[in-house]
This record gives sequence, C-alpha cells and structure tokens, in this order.
Amino acid sequence: MYTYDLLENGCYYLVKEEEDSAITLIKVAVETDHCLFIQRFDDPTETEWKLKKDALFDIIECLSDEAVKLWEEHYSNEDEYSEEEEEDDD
Repeated sequence: MYTYDLLENGCYYLVKEEEDSAITLIKVAVETDHCLFIQRFDDPTETEWKLKKDALFDIIECLSDEAVKLWEEHYSNEDEYSEEEEEDDD
C-alpha cells in the first residue's frame, strides 16, 4: 500500500486505488500541507481533494513528458470525435 503523499505536484500517474479497481490516470494539480487536489481522467473527468495520508493500492508509474504529450494528443482527438458525433445527432 502507498499513500498520496508520494505523488508529486504537476505529474501524471497511472494508479490503482484498490486491488480490484481499474487503472486510472490522475494528475496532481495542487498540493497543500495536508492534501492534494487530484484531477482524474475517467469518463467524465473528475476532480477531488485527497488527504496525503489516504491509501493507494498501487502507483504503477509516473508518466514521462513524452507519454503525457502522446496521451494528450489522443485525448484531444477523442474529444473532437465526440463533439462531431453530438453535432451529427442534432
């Protein structure tokens, strides 16, 4: 078991919050003395505060800058595709 205290501000991580949970991409957006503001990239995108002492089952990896750039390109293309589908439905 790990804690959110191990995560660095501004970094993207692949994590599992519980043993049987799915792998989730998160970003630490803000760090205070006792908490972290976490941006989650599930569907829909969520944000939440976590205590630094809150448990994580596994921190799989911290994404490299290159991996984040590739993911952002894919993520933005996916958003554009979704918007086109919505326009087609109208």
